[in-house]
Amino acid sequence: MVTPGAEHKEKASPETIAKYTLTMLKRRVPPAVPGIMFLSGGQSEVEATLNLNAMNQSPNPWHVSFSYARALQNTVLKTWQGLPENVEAAQKSLLVRAKANSLAQLGRYSAEGESEEAKKGMFVKGYTY
Repeated sequence: MVTPGAEHKEKASPETIAKYTLTMLKRRVPPAVPGIMFLSGGQSEVEATLNLNAMNQSPNPWHVSFSYARALQNTVLKTWQGLPENVEAAQKSLLVRAKANSLAQLGRYSAEGESEEAKKGMFVKGYTY
């Protein structure tokens, strides 16, 4: 995705990110390519999902979606912490993230009701993304 650099002080809106990303893709990727799958690195789960959602607000020549690593797993891993007693809560968290990203790839996602943890994009110690 075309996003501002890490040191840029102002955040771009999902609509701006979608506009610049789709403009670049339309200039460089043939419509015959069946899909564009993004990595969500450098963004919180919610930011990545909002950006994907914005790209899917209008028709594209490709299926635009995620490889789903961070956009699905960050909150789940933090919830689970490798502890058996956290499995059920982590599974519920995974369902929330999966539904959010499913809706985003259809252009129907809203961040309303997302957890603060998902919005912050906290990293889980010991895991590499």
